[in-house]
Amino acid sequence: MGQKMGLNATWSMAVGGMVGGGIFSVLGVVVQVAAQWAWLSFVLAGLIALASAHSYAQLAKRFDTSGGAFTYLRKLDHPGFAASLAWVLILGYVLTVSVYAFTFGHYLAHAMSFGAWFPRLCAVAVIAALTWVNLRGVGESSLVEIVTVWGKLAVLLGLAVFGLLQWAPDQLTAGVEAKDASYALAGAAAVFMAYEGFQLLTYDYQDIRDAPRLLPLASLTAVLAVIGVYVVVALGATMLVGASTIVEKKEVALSIAGQQALGLTGMILVTIAAAFSTASAINATLFSTARLMRDVADEHDLPPLLSHENQRDVPDYAVIGIGAVGALLASLGSLEVLVQAASLTFLFTFGTVNAIAFRQKVAHRWVSLLGLAGAAAAGVVSIWRMLTGDPWVLAALAAMVLLATVGRPPILRLTQHHSRHRGD
Repeated sequence: MGQKMGLNATWSMAVGGMVGGGIFSVLGVVVQVAAQWAWLSFVLAGLIALASAHSYAQLAKRFDTSGGAFTYLRKLDHPGFAASLAWVLILGYVLTVSVYAFTFGHYLAHAMSFGAWFPRLCAVAVIAALTWVNLRGVGESSLVEIVTVWGKLAVLLGLAVFGLLQWAPDQLTAGVEAKDASYALAGAAAVFMAYEGFQLLTYDYQDIRDAPRLLPLASLTAVLAVIGVYVVVALGATMLVGASTIVEKKEVALSIAGQQALGLTGMILVTIAAAFSTASAINATLFSTARLMRDVADEHDLPPLLSHENQRDVPDYAVIGIGAVGALLASLGSLEVLVQAASLTFLFTFGTVNAIAFRQKVAHRWVSLLGLAGAAAAGVVSIWRMLTGDPWVLAALAAMVLLATVGRPPILRLTQHHSRHRGD
């Protein structure tokens, strides 16, 4: 085993997991929903994430093992619920890969000024390339993560400071309808996936030095730092170009703000930061999700084919499956739909983890209760928005969850029967 991660590497991995595609993907979506209260949406979603980070860290300490909600539920003798939740969580990660690829393609296409076909082609290409990288056994590098995290934070904070120095509050509603503060919760529900990523540290618990002490410290401070970054970027970027531009160009909102700040240089800097951030996030999500799928398949809660590993000990069929579905969604979906669907899956998962932590009477369990209440409220708002806006998305998610809870046993019996028949 290599050298274990210290505080800097652990913190950087958590921040990178969240900022990896978060703010580059969701700023236009949240401004469209909450207008001038977009910054408050990031605060509310961040507080739910902060409570969830506390619950994840406390449960990791309690069970003293790597793994997230799937592992905790199995250890508590709830294997059926564990398997169903794992299916929902994997769906969330696949949606996240598609969002990051979608964002990568649009930022690159905007800089290169090619036709409307190019962003989708780029999205599929980056997933294909990183799928190949993962199959080759090139996983995560803590050193690379540290360097890229501080680089993209420098770009984002520089952009935010430039915009805040202009201080033009009227730009927060320029060209859009002003909203009351209640819309902040709807915005938080719509873009909760921007805080997905810190929980991946629980999969690396055994690789963190002095994990019982460093994991809570790194994850909680990382969420707090990301809340701050998202708030100042939301305010600064919107003050630079106006709310209507952020909404109309939601796929490349920060690139437009960078161009407004520093011309071509600003656009190039933001594009480079977005490309590296989203590509890194795709790579990390493929890496972690494939191993989660392998672990779930090892417990016979996914088809046994997904536990297969190649000569480099990589769960190759899992990596290929994630990449293929993610590429399909990125090539067909819209940014708003993909972001909202991913956010709902993580709200459900994080709410479940908070509920487990509360029932296990972890330290400061009232924090877990607040996290559960916040996730539940945001989830209800998200479902209501989908029913009134994109009901087919909610129907698709409901069908997938139903398959996870009801259809799982027959599917697994069938695949396991074929596996035994082949002699695998």
